[in-house]
Amino acid sequence: MRISKRFTLAASAAVIALFASSAMAEGEKIVIGTEGAYPPFNNLESDGTLTGFDIDIAKALCEEMKAECTFVTQDWDGIIPALIAKKFDAIVASMSITAERKQQVDFSKKYYNTPPAIVVPKDSDIKEATAEALAGKTLGAQGSTTHSNYAEAHMKDSEVKLYPTADEYKLDIANGRIDAVIDDVVVLSEWLKTADGACCKLLGTLPLDPVINGEGAGIAVRKGDPLADKFTAAIAAIRKSGKYQEINAKYFPFDVYGD
Repeated sequence: MRISKRFTLAASAAVIALFASSAMAEGEKIVIGTEGAYPPFNNLESDGTLTGFDIDIAKALCEEMKAECTFVTQDWDGIIPALIAKKFDAIVASMSITAERKQQVDFSKKYYNTPPAIVVPKDSDIKEATAEALAGKTLGAQGSTTHSNYAEAHMKDSEVKLYPTADEYKLDIANGRIDAVIDDVVVLSEWLKTADGACCKLLGTLPLDPVINGEGAGIAVRKGDPLADKFTAAIAAIRKSGKYQEINAKYFPFDVYGD
């Protein structure tokens, strides 16, 4: 809400001081940006609520930090520019920690790490999750992700088709418009359990490329922001307390934190 009334300098100073005092009493206020289109990690439900592993982890971290957090959604391809433009303070959206991204933002330590995988239609003649088996095929991926970068680097004999969201490549493979898709193994495995994913099967996982896949998913903040260290400490704390494992078990039958 924009305040249109004019205040005297003294009154303005009093209001600012009161607000600052209130903010300190209530804890740090943090606005978190997420995509809202990447289940089971983050998803915007039809009633407008955000759900998913990313969201529950973010809430647990904010509670551990005694911070007051709110969430906003942002299209993936504009999520780092929006952070830099101060539309929010942190990104909790399954963003892989990579050297390229570190040039633009700072990260916490990882809060999970899972490999990429390949999904194909159930009647596909592709038998292996390898570059050789995918040669000459059309491979779908969400653009501006480590998975699209992986496909372009390692599947050079495939036609890599990029999509703004994961939902769009899922629609195309379900309707036979592409031959395979690449994404996080958890995202794909969860999709295959749904009615929309009945078209397809998991072909296999791919070996992690440390340069492309990075160090796991971390929380991005603006360069120099001490929030990175605060989130790192909070991640360690919720793993020690068992809260992380409680959230993990809600979504997955295995430990997504990784090695």
